[in-house]
Amino acid sequence: MPDSYWPLIEPYWEAVSIYDGAAVLAEGLRRLPLPAQHVFAAHWCQSEVYNGGLRQFFDNSTGVLAPEAVTGFRAVGMPKTAALLERAMLFFGSSYPRERADRERALAATENDDEELPNPFETMDVELFTLLDTEADGWEKAARRYAAANAG
Repeated sequence: MPDSYWPLIEPYWEAVSIYDGAAVLAEGLRRLPLPAQHVFAAHWCQSEVYNGGLRQFFDNSTGVLAPEAVTGFRAVGMPKTAALLERAMLFFGSSYPRERADRERALAATENDDEELPNPFETMDVELFTLLDTEADGWEKAARRYAAANAG
């Protein structure tokens, strides 16, 4: 097994923009082989979550690819992680908002000037950190296995 899943997505890293909305993201992802799409989206999600939790993931530009991250986690063999991310996405309603401004408005409703209301994702963050570390031997190993199985 390779030391990293990075070689699967590195050739495409600059070809996909997470900063210009859903249509640009979709166009960029269409250029990638399906395994690279899966790992690219799940990589961004886990990276943001490890850095600042689900709130950061959804609040940042990376939140645009939440639906693709769900598919990516399933593809690499992490269905519980995918299911938890789907559950977190329901915070925004039955139709997940791809536009960052829409997600920011929904998240802003959990704050006020006097005091910050509880983070709606706090409990899910704890569970997600655990899943990312343990499900399918953890994200890194699951992604490496998937990349090795889909290389070439």
